[in-house]
Amino acid sequence: MGLFIAIGMLLLAKIIGVNLNQASRWITIPFIGFNFQPSELAKLALILFVSRILSKFQTDKECQKEAFWKIMASIGVVCGIIFLDDFSTSALLGAICLMLMFIGRIAAKYLLGTMGIGLGLVILMILIAPILPGSFGRVHTVRNRILNFVGLGEKQENNGRNYQVDQAKIAVVSGGVFGKGPGNSDQRNFLPHPYSDFIYAIILEEWGWIGGFGILALYLFLIYRAGSIVRKCDRTFPAFLVIGLSLSIVAQALTNMAVSVNLIPVTGQPLPLVSMGGTSLIFTSAALGMILSVSRSVKEQEELNHAEE
Repeated sequence: MGLFIAIGMLLLAKIIGVNLNQASRWITIPFIGFNFQPSELAKLALILFVSRILSKFQTDKECQKEAFWKIMASIGVVCGIIFLDDFSTSALLGAICLMLMFIGRIAAKYLLGTMGIGLGLVILMILIAPILPGSFGRVHTVRNRILNFVGLGEKQENNGRNYQVDQAKIAVVSGGVFGKGPGNSDQRNFLPHPYSDFIYAIILEEWGWIGGFGILALYLFLIYRAGSIVRKCDRTFPAFLVIGLSLSIVAQALTNMAVSVNLIPVTGQPLPLVSMGGTSLIFTSAALGMILSVSRSVKEQEELNHAEE
């Protein structure tokens, strides 16, 4: 039911959503004026659905192939709707679901075939983007970002290939090992979206590489703790759920960090629990709440087993 609601919200955003930066990603909630991003709900709903299907079709040896087709149908609908307005979110969500299917013992030939088709679609999008109309989502923006990253983009006057990345590099280098200190960033006055998309570059400038590695370590510790919870789970659904939700948070964080240090093209993914953004914060907190709920259930089961012994 949650997945159908999420799909309905995504379609509603396409029809009556608020258009920002050539993308209809937001729905304004009446009376309170809060901008809601349905893609965040869709991520949560899709991970719940994939976890449920994988747990339902598990056998002693592998996961039944019927699960693959059910999951791919849901991924195709959700990621297909998100794709034109938010390519990075659709790609990241699809990759997380593929990792979940790999962990859920879906046959490798299906996963490799899916990856090949996905890569082919991206290449096709880059090739045909020049002949598509400017109103066709953000395809041109995605193409330019990829070409700029590999050094094939058209240079912009005075700003080089990528103004955002250049300013982020200055922030990272000027911070050094120990940083300039909290609130002493200079690049926040030049770097677009220093409070969301490129906040990690500002963290590196103010807190230095030590602070940056500290933030990275916290996210890696989260995935480690999720693994500890999964090992103690005696049911498959909560195990898959914890894996999927923790991967979603950590993968998004690593994507944001990689953009700030120019390891991947600019994506626009916020840094979970750090970047400014109401919708991201709400659904990241919801995901952490689900992980903690599973953790508490596992602990209570352990205590019950010890008591019976």
